[in-house]
Amino acid sequence: MLASVLEPTSTVAIVLQVVVILACLLRGTHYGGIGLGLISGFGLLIMVFIFGLEPGEPPVSVMLTIIAVIGCASALQQSQGLDVMMQFAERLLRKKPEMITIMAPLTTWTLTVLCGTGHVVYTMFPIIEDIAIKKNIRPERPMAVASTASQMGITASPVSVATVSLASILAENAGITGKAFSIPQILTVAIPASLCGVLLAALWSMRRGKDLDKDEEFQERLKDQTFRDAVYGSGETLLDKVFPRSAYNAVIIFFVAIGLVVILGAFEMLRPEFPGKDGGMEPLSMNLVIQMLMLVAGATILIFCHVDNSKIASTAVFKAGMTAVFSVFGVAWMADTFFQTHVEALEGSLGSVVQQAPWAYALVLFVVSKLVNSQAAALVAIAPIGLQLGVAPEVLVGFYGAAYGYFILPTYPSDLACIGFDRTGTTRIGRFIINHSFIIPGLIGVITSCVVGSLLAQVFL
Repeated sequence: MLASVLEPTSTVAIVLQVVVILACLLRGTHYGGIGLGLISGFGLLIMVFIFGLEPGEPPVSVMLTIIAVIGCASALQQSQGLDVMMQFAERLLRKKPEMITIMAPLTTWTLTVLCGTGHVVYTMFPIIEDIAIKKNIRPERPMAVASTASQMGITASPVSVATVSLASILAENAGITGKAFSIPQILTVAIPASLCGVLLAALWSMRRGKDLDKDEEFQERLKDQTFRDAVYGSGETLLDKVFPRSAYNAVIIFFVAIGLVVILGAFEMLRPEFPGKDGGMEPLSMNLVIQMLMLVAGATILIFCHVDNSKIASTAVFKAGMTAVFSVFGVAWMADTFFQTHVEALEGSLGSVVQQAPWAYALVLFVVSKLVNSQAAALVAIAPIGLQLGVAPEVLVGFYGAAYGYFILPTYPSDLACIGFDRTGTTRIGRFIINHSFIIPGLIGVITSCVVGSLLAQVFL
């Protein structure tokens, strides 16, 4: 057997296993989320059959929760409920067009908080650009920060996969840490931390670049009539669309479900109790509560809101959500297999480092999120390791914002879409790739979120 060639816990074997994991992550990113999850299977197979590592546990509970949330959100989108929310958001933006650089990121952030996914932002990009052009505002200012804000909203959403994953991880490791925080407790820190990051990034964006009438490069391009017509042609709008009553009902059903998630998470006595592992009575897991409520909300929308059930699986939300399932499945299972085998060695070598410098955990989470292009996948892979290495649960919640690091390279779908929707070309990827429109707003947002979150976690948790 090849497994006998190298002792699984030897230094050489560990280095080779890390190389295998990194190779799978780097290669998988070329094929998107599903490809990342599938290619992680190679790493898992090599570690089990070649190095003889015992397979870890796939994150089944997290995956089932993702599926339930995505099913409900997909039914909402197919019912046109998401379009209703977008139309309301556009009305707010067009009331104060001169404030678009502040209002646009707040709007996309709020939409993500309510829906649990940043992929709702696509419809807003052409609207934001149209408003900016009509006010002679450089579209890069509101559009770039609106894109990063839409992803930062994930850490402030009660129904996002990342928030549910973090709450589940804390609950599952309560036996080690002695603490577990509910979703409402997490959000008391995460919402103001994320919002502060978005606001600071928006304020910085107000002065970036030149206004369109003072931008020499843009004015030169306007001499081309084709370009001028493309930029100043008719803009996108949802204001003239009329939606059926069923679409508004779907939004109400969805919001009621979110409200129930928050209430049941905040008040354990409202949940039924069942015998726990230690023999005592324990309230029903919030993971199961969310799964039940999302399934029921999705079913209610399906039955009463005239949803074409054959098209639910074709919605953008469903496709993005199932991509997240594959990514979480493969990456988290591969990572758990490696770390569960070497957890004692890591505790001995890295435990004191992480405890003395907890920001090291945030840095690792930030980098891994870029590798896997998913906040939930990064948390599922790294947060349990942090807890086992001695990172306090309060620190995990405080540094929750560090799970958003995939803006470092402009390869995420929402960032690419943002660039594509900016007809002026001001939102762009620079010559050196890293100097793109999203890098500074993203860094400002994440760093601010981590600083504010860490301070709030010490106060409220």
